[in-house]
Amino acid sequence: MLTRRLALAAFTAAPFATLHAQGSWPDRVVSFTIPFPPGGSADLLARLVADRMGPLLGANGRVVVENRAGAGGTIGSDLVRRAPADGHAILLGTPSTHGTVPALQPDTTPYDPVADFTPIAILGRAPIALAVPTNSPHRDPQALIAWLRANPGAGSWGSSGSGSVGHLAGELMNLSAGGLRAEHIPYRGGAPLVEALTKGEVQYGWEPLGSLAAAARDGMFRIIGMGTPARHPLFPDVPTMQEAGLADFAASTWNVMLGPKGMAPAIVTRLNAAANQVLAMEDVKSRLATAGIDAVSDSTPDSTGAFIAGEFAKFKDIVSRARLNLAR
Repeated sequence: MLTRRLALAAFTAAPFATLHAQGSWPDRVVSFTIPFPPGGSADLLARLVADRMGPLLGANGRVVVENRAGAGGTIGSDLVRRAPADGHAILLGTPSTHGTVPALQPDTTPYDPVADFTPIAILGRAPIALAVPTNSPHRDPQALIAWLRANPGAGSWGSSGSGSVGHLAGELMNLSAGGLRAEHIPYRGGAPLVEALTKGEVQYGWEPLGSLAAAARDGMFRIIGMGTPARHPLFPDVPTMQEAGLADFAASTWNVMLGPKGMAPAIVTRLNAAANQVLAMEDVKSRLATAGIDAVSDSTPDSTGAFIAGEFAKFKDIVSRARLNLAR
């Protein structure tokens, strides 16, 4: 009888304990894991958000960025997946960690990008851009595509790595244009790809705009196409791939905030509200825009979850249609 009473007391006390824990959250530092090395647009975004977000979480609010790189971002992502779902561990998710790598390597990725995380907020988006060397005769996507059709297998194109979002954008162009054939050359990051375009080592390249914008403005190569449905204000004269005739082409890079599966809705709501408030700040939006990132300040946890699921499904479809199979 005593055991039964103790069990009943523990059961009825549990909701109150949970509410108390949520009310005192955060009671220590919130760790914001960036699953890539320091530097780059994703790291810039995360640090801007972390610096401004901490005070918005309350008297004990403090968000600290930790870089945990490796395996296309899956090491840091899996670290957060396995963390306690108490709101003190959050993750910066990207197309690599929650799109391309799980789509290309489902058997070796240690998590499900949709089911194993709690979606919190969409932080930023940026176009994937199509660039050509300055001496290229192709001034727009239509001319490049026409040349590739007339010369199957003769061209070469670059991305910042096998399985990168630029790689899959290039594969999507091949598919959307009816089966283009050109040699893909994966470089080890955005900087080597920029150098390759500058030297004319490839006929074209696909890469997030943030990595290309500064060099393109300096005349080191030309951006001739944008992957997003609308033109970008940094390059208003550059047409979209849909304007170029590829009606189903849509490719962008993005950053989302996630937590371990099973986080309390009250904590998720507070994190979402704080992230949206930071991303609505004019100086934050301006600094991100300079890096080619469009701040998103109106997402909800539900819209974030739907967005990630849709992007993952899109990448799986590209991998299936292009018959890609990459070994880690």
